[in-house]
Amino acid sequence: MGAEKMDLKELETLYLNRQSCREFSDRPLDGELVKEICRVALLAPSAMNAQPWRLIAVTGERRKEILPLLQRLGMNKFLSGAQALIVVAEGKNSGPMKVGAAFKENEFLRNDLGILTAHLVLAAQAAGVGSCIIGWRNEEKLREALGLGKKTLIPEIVALGYPADGYPVREKKRKAAEDVFSLF
Repeated sequence: MGAEKMDLKELETLYLNRQSCREFSDRPLDGELVKEICRVALLAPSAMNAQPWRLIAVTGERRKEILPLLQRLGMNKFLSGAQALIVVAEGKNSGPMKVGAAFKENEFLRNDLGILTAHLVLAAQAAGVGSCIIGWRNEEKLREALGLGKKTLIPEIVALGYPADGYPVREKKRKAAEDVFSLF
């Protein structure tokens, strides 16, 4: 293994096509595909290889039960069409990771969970499945509904499903590279 070369144009196409999907079709999402997307995402790197995370896939009737916890104040109505909700939650944080975070004055956990989330949405895109990262939620009630500890961090929830027919791939609007990149 190692740093094997792959086609950057192919990777760029994946990045260009990945977008937040806010209109899902009612096409069922196979549970085995959800598991495979999560399996691939779990290959994400983490500080000291601590893998301080849990992915909790919520589908079927259980998904319908937690939707109200994500659709507050009229937000996220589109989630009703999502076929799976992947809860990105804090797992066990290793002792060396805690010591390293204190020594370096850097909270690795949030970084690691963000990296995992990025891997998750890109794995979904590679499988032809739309995704949307959800930030709006009642975290306290969500932890309770999922049987998680009162202090368990849930920084992200990712909705998965097939995009509705005709859902457009939007052109990426990005700042000019020279405005956000420097080479020394």
